[in-house]
Amino acid sequence: MTVVGPLGLTVRDQTLEADALAGLAAVEEGLLEATKSDVPFITEAAQHLVRAGGKRFRPLLVLLAAQFGDPHAPGIVPSAVVVELTHLATLYHDDVMDEADVRRGVPSANNRWGNSLAVLTGDFLFARASHILADLGPEAVRIQAEAFERLVTGQILETAGPRDGRDPVEHYLDVLAGKTGSLVAVSGRLGAMMAGADESVISVLTQYGERLGIAFQLADDVLDIASDSHESGKTPGTDLREGIATLPVLHLRAQAQASGSAADRELCALLDGDLTDDARHAEVLHRLRAHPALEQARRDTLRYAAEARAMLAPLPTGAARSALEGLCDAVVHRAG
Repeated sequence: MTVVGPLGLTVRDQTLEADALAGLAAVEEGLLEATKSDVPFITEAAQHLVRAGGKRFRPLLVLLAAQFGDPHAPGIVPSAVVVELTHLATLYHDDVMDEADVRRGVPSANNRWGNSLAVLTGDFLFARASHILADLGPEAVRIQAEAFERLVTGQILETAGPRDGRDPVEHYLDVLAGKTGSLVAVSGRLGAMMAGADESVISVLTQYGERLGIAFQLADDVLDIASDSHESGKTPGTDLREGIATLPVLHLRAQAQASGSAADRELCALLDGDLTDDARHAEVLHRLRAHPALEQARRDTLRYAAEARAMLAPLPTGAARSALEGLCDAVVHRAG
């Protein structure tokens, strides 16, 4: 029995364990190879977040989904590299938009080299992902293009905010479905497709990935407030400090509006203030940790993880399905 990957997934089958560990090692090699350039500085910038590590959540899902076909088919590791490169590219862009200083425990690319070079490095990673995709066939290119469109649409919707009269929580969940769920869904889809799995299996793993991706991001939202550690790769309360309205904050605002509670209104006013002030930031974090809105966000995380698990019901029982169920548990555990 071995823990596979930084998410803490426990794998009890020796064959699956060996496949997953070998696959993840091959993905790391593929990521380093894909981020090399004839220009040394580009290599340094492109490998900045690769070498900082990460959960490799999406590549792991590609590898597990491939277990429902031929797990050693030639397109599987390249597909895993593609989804991780795409994810990394979005992180470079996200950090510019959020003016982030730290990512995965190291200075963000925009902090180190400036916004323009960070954006261009993200573009470089997208280009390298597209180059690998071209060898995987037109269907893989189409699937990735559709996911990328959804990802960008989610980012635009987040930036624009909800329409007048739209429930901010519903809007936020739609944003997450695009920004995070789409690429995790593609991870399950490409892994199964490249392994030659049946269309019904590919459909199941796509839907599973979408819900698991949302649960994964919601767990990050909870972790940003609830954790005293650096489990998320960011200092706790980073999203608060950067003014990002994550699910616990949205639930707080909804509860304040519904109840008219003076304490809730006061906490909302603190959130609207200058959270670069350390004392104010610490007070908001302390009060949010004790607020029912945080527990409500945890329940939402559990709900999406449970929906993901339920999607697996049509799949044959065995080590691969058990590992995918375990991935639901690993995601939820982060928000515990």
